[in-house]
Amino acid sequence: MLPDMAGTDPALVTLVVGDEELLAERAVSGVVAAARAGDSGAEVHDLVGGKVAVGELTQLTSPSLFGDRSVIVIRSAQDLGKDVITELVTYAKQPADDAVLVLAHPGGVKGKALVDGVKKAGAKVITINKVTKAGERLEFIKGEVKRTGRNISGDAAVALLDAVGNDLRELAAACNQLVFDTDEKTISVAAVARYHKGRAEVTGFNVADSAIEGRLADALEQVRWALGTGVAPVLLVSALAGGLRSLAKVGSAPRNLRGGQLASHVGMPPWKVDRVKRQLNGWGPEGLSRAIQAVARADEQVKGGGADPAYALEHTVQVIVASRTGR
Repeated sequence: MLPDMAGTDPALVTLVVGDEELLAERAVSGVVAAARAGDSGAEVHDLVGGKVAVGELTQLTSPSLFGDRSVIVIRSAQDLGKDVITELVTYAKQPADDAVLVLAHPGGVKGKALVDGVKKAGAKVITINKVTKAGERLEFIKGEVKRTGRNISGDAAVALLDAVGNDLRELAAACNQLVFDTDEKTISVAAVARYHKGRAEVTGFNVADSAIEGRLADALEQVRWALGTGVAPVLLVSALAGGLRSLAKVGSAPRNLRGGQLASHVGMPPWKVDRVKRQLNGWGPEGLSRAIQAVARADEQVKGGGADPAYALEHTVQVIVASRTGR
């Protein structure tokens, strides 16, 4: 999570380190906004590392005739020349009181002398960690929606991640669009499906989860809706098969495996294992076997072995729901 800069006076020198571009940009923008909040007349100078000349920093941080604060942002600081780095490190030891300097560095070896130098000089450091895990992306989605005063359900967050992919910019844009287009206090999985209907992944995800969790009416409605919007029946069958295979993998895993060991054993991310474990409630080996056989028959029918793919899908969903223990 990025620090909340609202209502705070920024440090005179801030170093933002990390190559998660969207989050690094937000960190820089947060410092600039905080500086301008304290002085609305502050002049912002936005520079690129490779083009900063020796003496330029001294010129930009010189006192203004009008007493306004200067904000100097240097992006791609890894590309700064050696002499400029020396100048910056020296400046960071005794920064001007009426200037705010923000340095953005992606991390890594290039330009490390700058990072080490300004850190030692006492600059404030904001470290941006790379978002690599699905669970972290889900938290990002929830945080994006929460920034607007709204919430998103866990299932809806997973569906959005499945539909949009891993790029944080695209996820942020999708979150903003959902908030703009919906009125729900908590954005539901149905809303995600409605606004990402062109993506087969989210459609199949909804149908499979509804069927596996025994929600017959929801599953049938989603099948009809998906087919009506042009989703190929074979993709829906594939999603059903994938959901059942996940149940089988997790259900047959050694009982002594937990957390990361279990996730590694079944070849799934931890967040998905947690979801599948919840879905296993109500399932037994015999019921799972019947459901898998029903999906195999449906696969044959939608690939030309049956006259009515829609009927085959609806019948398969009914068999899956009926195969759960006690149903």
